Amino acid sequence: MKLRRLGKTKLQVSEIGYGTWQLGSSNFWGAMSDSYAHGMVHCALDLGCNLFDTAPNYADTNSERLLGEALKGRRGEVVLVSKFGHVPGGDADFSEEWMWTSLHDSLKRLQTDYLDVLLLHSPPPECQNGSHPIWDALRKARDHGKIRFYGASLDYAHEIRECLETSDAQVLEILFNIMHQDARRTFDLVRRDDVGILAKVPLDSGWLSGKYNAQSRFTGVRARWTENQIQRRAELIGQLDWLIKDGTPLPQKALASLLAYPEVGSVIPGARSQAQLQANLNASKIKITFDERVRLESFWNNFTGNGTDLLPW
Repeated sequence: MKLRRLGKTKLQVSEIGYGTWQLGSSNFWGAMSDSYAHGMVHCALDLGCNLFDTAPNYADTNSERLLGEALKGRRGEVVLVSKFGHVPGGDADFSEEWMWTSLHDSLKRLQTDYLDVLLLHSPPPECQNGSHPIWDALRKARDHGKIRFYGASLDYAHEIRECLETSDAQVLEILFNIMHQDARRTFDLVRRDDVGILAKVPLDSGWLSGKYNAQSRFTGVRARWTENQIQRRAELIGQLDWLIKDGTPLPQKALASLLAYPEVGSVIPGARSQAQLQANLNASKIKITFDERVRLESFWNNFTGNGTDLLPW
C-alpha cells in the first residue's frame, strides 16, 4: 500500500483508507458480529491500510467501539479520523458543549487519548464559515492535546470554498467520485492552502460497484432515490463501459480515478466483507491515465451541464 502526505498535517496515510460506517450492527446495514468486525479491521491493517474514518453515529456508536477494541495495542500504527455534530439517534448538535461531550465519548469508545483528525460532520451553512464559535472550540481541543488536526466533512464546491476561504481547516473530507465531481472545482484552493483531502462516498453509495441497474429498488438509507433517478443513474453508469475494457472491475477503476488527483490524500470506501475490503485496498495498484482522467471529467461536465445540474446523491 502506497502512502501519501495528508496536506499540511504531514501525516502519512494509506492511499486507500477504511470508511467504517458499515462496521458493526446497525439498523442501516444489518447484523455484523463483533468478532467479524474485529477481523475486518485486522485485515485492513495487514494489507497496509493505516487510515480509519469513523463517527459517533456510525452503526449506532458501534463503529467507534469496535475500532477501539480492534486497535488496542496498535494505536501508534494508525491515523484515526472521527467527527461530531450528528448525535446518535438522528439529531444534530454543533454547539461547543456537545463537541466536548461527543469528543470525550469518542475517545472513550476508541480507547485513545487523542484523535488525529476531528471533523465537523456535514455542518449547517453557518458552521462552514470559520467565524462561527465552533472553530475556536476546535482550536481549544487541539491546544488541550485531544485532537491533532481539524476540519469538516462537506459535499459541494460552494461549501468547500466557503470553508477554505474563511477557516483554518487542515483537513477536509469531501464527496468525490466519478458521478459527483463538483468538489474538484475547488482544488485550486486546496493546493493554495495545502489542505489534506479525504474522498468520501467514492463508489457513489454502491452505484460504482457495478451491482445496480435500472431495475434495482432500495430500502433503508438508499430508498431516497426515485425511480426516475435510478433510471438516470443506470443510463450514466452504462456510459462507463469504456473504462473497464481492460478487464479491471469498475469499483477498482472508480477508486483509482480519485487517486489520479494529487490533491487527494486518501480515498475511504466502506466495506461489509473482507473480500470487498481486499478488493478496495487493491485499487491502490491500479493506474488511471491522464487521458482517462480527462475523459471522466468531460463525462461529468457533459451530463451535469458543467456543474449546473448535479445528481442527488
